[in-house]
Amino acid sequence: MAEIRRTRWNASGRRRAVRGLAAAVFVAGILAVVAAEAADPPSPWLRRTAPAITVRVRNLVLAHKTARAQNDAASTPQAAAEKGYDGGFRFCRIRFRTSPEGDGAGWYVDYPRADENLSLRISQLTKFPVTTVGEGDPVHIVLRLTDAELFQCPFVMMTEPGGAEFDADEAKALGEYLRKGGFLWADDFWGSHAWEWWSQQIGKALPSNEYPIVDVPLDHPMFHTLFDVKEIPQIPNIGLWESSHITSERGADSPQAYARAIFDRKGHLMVFMTFDTDFGDSFEREGEAQDYFLKFSVPAYEIASDVLIYAFTH
Repeated sequence: MAEIRRTRWNASGRRRAVRGLAAAVFVAGILAVVAAEAADPPSPWLRRTAPAITVRVRNLVLAHKTARAQNDAASTPQAAAEKGYDGGFRFCRIRFRTSPEGDGAGWYVDYPRADENLSLRISQLTKFPVTTVGEGDPVHIVLRLTDAELFQCPFVMMTEPGGAEFDADEAKALGEYLRKGGFLWADDFWGSHAWEWWSQQIGKALPSNEYPIVDVPLDHPMFHTLFDVKEIPQIPNIGLWESSHITSERGADSPQAYARAIFDRKGHLMVFMTFDTDFGDSFEREGEAQDYFLKFSVPAYEIASDVLIYAFTH
């Protein structure tokens, strides 16, 4: 295994029904968490950084309101995406080739509901301006690494990256995007083979001798921007949980979840990796089982809120 440095559907009727089913449980669960957080005094780090974060988020909101007019006439998320970037948050998913030599089901796993649900929850949990159209449908797009629109996405996500394969042009584009301030979250890849394959592919974009992969300790400021994260949950796909109530999808080869990252030379976070866990399924399937939602979706949204706030304000 690669060495890790230890650094301490206007199918809308159905979709709205699922949102409505999850909403009551979601609000109850999150309000309980927020109440618990409010009972504790803020950390010294939060007291020092909260004013700066507030200003940066306020600037994002103002920029979004200024630019939003261009999307007002759009009737669907796709139409809004085609009109161009308006300064608001939109979920950008990377489409990639899947190699038979790797271990991954494909770029489309959890698409599109994970993209939509995460966008909706971020709009509820934070003051980030999320671009929506119609009756609040969030704008989300799928793009390739070589698409020019990549540089209009401050945040991109890859699911099942353990099977992704980058050619020279894709690796070059991804490396340029990340070094210029872009942010990638890679999620839902399991076991040693998937890890080795992904390490090789991301190494094409960010050579490991210059940009090592490190474990992110729980006391890192990223995990304390809005919620105080106390653990990285191992989240199974909902089918495994409902059938067996176990969390490891690769048995002994995926004993626990890991949060890993790549930082630039100045310490800025470029790539966040949730390995041996499946955040995407907790977003996509949030409305299908109450116990799955409470045990996995709620902490996943807390972590996602922290990660995105940190990424957009640092």
